[in-house]
Amino acid sequence: MSSPIWHPFTQHGFGEPIPRVSHAEGAALYTEDGRRIVDAISSWWVTTHGHCHPRIMAAIAEQAGRLDQIIFAGWTHEPAETLARGLTEMMPPALAHVFFSDSGSTSVEVALKMALGYWRNRGEPRHRILVMAASYHGDTIGAMSVGARGVFNQAYAPLLFDVGTIPFPAADNAQRTFDALEAACGGPERPAAFIVEPLILGAGGMLIYDPATLAEMHAICSRHDVLFIADEVMTGWGRTGTLLACSQAAIVPDILCLSKGLTGGAVPLAVTLATPTIYAAHFSTDREKQFFHSSSYTANPIACAAANANLAIWREEPVRERIDRLGARQAERLSRLSGIANPRRLGTIAAFEIEDVAPGYLSALGPQLLAFFRDRNLLLRPLGNTVYVMPPYCIDEADLDAIYAGIAEALEAVRA
Repeated sequence: MSSPIWHPFTQHGFGEPIPRVSHAEGAALYTEDGRRIVDAISSWWVTTHGHCHPRIMAAIAEQAGRLDQIIFAGWTHEPAETLARGLTEMMPPALAHVFFSDSGSTSVEVALKMALGYWRNRGEPRHRILVMAASYHGDTIGAMSVGARGVFNQAYAPLLFDVGTIPFPAADNAQRTFDALEAACGGPERPAAFIVEPLILGAGGMLIYDPATLAEMHAICSRHDVLFIADEVMTGWGRTGTLLACSQAAIVPDILCLSKGLTGGAVPLAVTLATPTIYAAHFSTDREKQFFHSSSYTANPIACAAANANLAIWREEPVRERIDRLGARQAERLSRLSGIANPRRLGTIAAFEIEDVAPGYLSALGPQLLAFFRDRNLLLRPLGNTVYVMPPYCIDEADLDAIYAGIAEALEAVRA
């Protein structure tokens, strides 16, 4: 009998096999039929230190026996308070206020609402949001609105609000991006905010731009008093080689979105951090100026406990050394591949396009490669003809070799 489950980003009409995973450890998943699968994409970019990390699992188990869930509107608890303090100590000092939510998409929704509320409460309402072409910020309505329009959201176009789109800063023409951003920020309809994925666009095809470009975009927004929102849901927690991608450009956003690696990838949790200026615009004896956002599971104690364990790992273990080592190993293996276009690496992320193949997310090659890698016990999920590798930081040499051997075999099959 077929399963009643409706899987995300899955066209069930093709009847493709869906492996059932029984358990996981480190950089590997184990299926019920006895296979060991190397997790080459950190289970959709979330798993940083490895699956079922003992410290995180112990924190979850201990917290589950004390407090599972409590309303967070007008109530509080120790795991959330400890996490908020830990985050403000670890993040740039200007990001002094922490708002909890449940996922990357909702952290973006929170950021957008903070920006709009900021301007309204100051008595100069602004409604326009600027976005970068080819970006992706999630699948809720607001997050889709600030993402690239196309196959991901074309069915929902009537629900999406209008935005101003700034060209992606290609290496050979970043000035076009700067000019467009300058014109949009200084135009008659003053924008509320500009939202970006710092240094690398994930679902848009692992497109990379340099820190100097990020710094200049931030400077343009600052000159025009336009809020700068950094969506570090994917780029944060070491993926780009540093704790935050923004730090490579020596900038601090007005609003910062974090999720995925916040709990080491173990359980869902997100935060949106804001400056005192953003918080102050909502601080009042007027109840209409309070921040109107929440969800049932805001700051879930068990998720907060997992995040606290993740912060302890960052403080006490050589995470940055692991990231540097993995980045170097990725670069070395990427250099050996042939038949690829635009090979690139940023931190622990490596990506390339397969030559002479039609681009695009709906490229027929994507599902073929997915099946090819699955049959070779590899979890790789290409974005059309773009192949990327983003493993947990704990991956060993043998598993990394297996990933690149599988990729090399796939490239040979495509050429054949």
